[in-house]
Amino acid sequence: MTGTVSQVEWAQRIRRQVNDDFNRVAASFRVVADRQTNERRADTEAILDILEDKRTEVMSNERAGYFIHDWQEINDQVRQLIFHDPRYKAIKNNRPARRR
Repeated sequence: MTGTVSQVEWAQRIRRQVNDDFNRVAASFRVVADRQTNERRADTEAILDILEDKRTEVMSNERAGYFIHDWQEINDQVRQLIFHDPRYKAIKNNRPARRR
């Protein structure tokens, strides 16, 4: 990781928290997938693939400043990364309206 020694230490702590957040979001999607019919489950599994692509993208960044600046306050960034992905939008657009 690049940056000063203190930046790298700080960023490594944040990076672990970011990875934990990816794990948390993935676990919640897996719980949903376990309860779904085959068609919906396929969509959720595709979303899990998007999640893993985003995790790889984020975790491969070696700049300490990236984690310090963009991830220090972990709110809902992981879900937002998924929701803004064009593949996710395509999945959502192809789903029929939910019955209440």
